[in-house]
Amino acid sequence: WQNSLRETARGETDLRIGIIGGGAIARLILDEVRRGSLRDIEVIGLLGRNSASRGKSLAAEFGVPFAIRLADLLDENPEVVVEAASHDAVREHAAPLLAAGVSVVVLSGGALVDDALRDRLERIAAEHRALLYVPSGGIGGLDALKAVCTAGAEEVEIAVTKPPAAWQGIPYVERSGIVLDHLTESVTLFDGTAREGVPHFPANVNIAAVLALAGIGFDRTRLKVVADPALRFNTHYINIRGRTGAISIKFESVPSVENPKTAMLACYSALAALKALASPVRYGT
Repeated sequence: WQNSLRETARGETDLRIGIIGGGAIARLILDEVRRGSLRDIEVIGLLGRNSASRGKSLAAEFGVPFAIRLADLLDENPEVVVEAASHDAVREHAAPLLAAGVSVVVLSGGALVDDALRDRLERIAAEHRALLYVPSGGIGGLDALKAVCTAGAEEVEIAVTKPPAAWQGIPYVERSGIVLDHLTESVTLFDGTAREGVPHFPANVNIAAVLALAGIGFDRTRLKVVADPALRFNTHYINIRGRTGAISIKFESVPSVENPKTAMLACYSALAALKALASPVRYGT
């Protein structure tokens, strides 16, 4: 896929990328490009939902064109577009981008719990030789997971545990009657399949979706969601068992200063994905 991506380039030295969204991940990418740490990458535009989007001021701050129509972003001829916005953004923009031959880095991987959407995007990506890339986000170990699945995985589970503030404003939690501000001990907000749980937490458990996509699927991957007032960091536990043995991984991730729902590791996963796209060398699967 790397060769096909570079073959479609129009002779520029830099990989031309667009960004959907104006939050913590978009700011980090723009910061790193300005600092020169993302060599061979040029941000050619930022897409927001409307003229009141916070992405508009972010684009102005960094001197990047801002658009509210996908067609205007496509006019800037991006080779890759990073979706760093929402499930709705994936549903609205991923298909036309892939159909235009533009590779898409999807950070809101939970949108792909919709089998029809995922199948459609995979088909369009194959037809137009455009990469559909879902980075690992706020977790890791997906290379080992893929190896286990190749041999035969029996069990994959993830516990997503965060401080109560990270679960504020989520309708599913509000309907449960749990008062997050008054918690004195950890409370399980959800325990079931990733298929059922991911849609309840669209901005919080995209990592569970990525784990399911890389592994044994949404119906067989188990998800537990916990609010814990004793936590300083977003803490996630992954357990994998199969023919090759057992794997247990713990992640303690610092929340993003701008958005406690997003781990810093997820933000830097986006940078790592961009570096991989711009490089002819790959280490690890």
